[in-house]
Amino acid sequence: MLGKYNKNDKVKSDLKREKDLLKKEQDKKELILPATALEGNARCVPVGTILITPDGRNEKKERFKGKSEFIKFRCSIYEKKMLRIRAKQSGLSLSEFCRRAIYEKEIKERLSDDQIEIYKTLLKYHNNFKAIGNMFRKRDPKLTSAVYKLADEIKIHLQNLNQ
Repeated sequence: MLGKYNKNDKVKSDLKREKDLLKKEQDKKELILPATALEGNARCVPVGTILITPDGRNEKKERFKGKSEFIKFRCSIYEKKMLRIRAKQSGLSLSEFCRRAIYEKEIKERLSDDQIEIYKTLLKYHNNFKAIGNMFRKRDPKLTSAVYKLADEIKIHLQNLNQ
């Protein structure tokens, strides 16, 4: 019984010595492993590999200097709904919508499905009236000018719809 006890002590001291040697090697290579990884299983001996980036992805996170601050503000339920609706209409996130509003940047609202259909229809009418004007250019100049005038008015409405 006494022999087993001495063997256990010897194994523990060998493990401790090995652990200290590994720690010194790791300090030299600037590679730090948790001590619990060595204590758990004597068969698991870490290999002193040199990592290109010891911190892994953490180093990239430190270099990133993007939006890191978080702001909260109070508003009524109605105001919150209005902000969400307006942000959705413009195709922006709520935070991006607020940023643009603060900096007084232009916030364009996206066209709804109905507005897109109206735009397409007006565009067809514009092209058709231009084609009609081209057909009657030599025969009836007054009709051609009236048709071109109508096509130009449609074009103005299309430009207003884009803005």
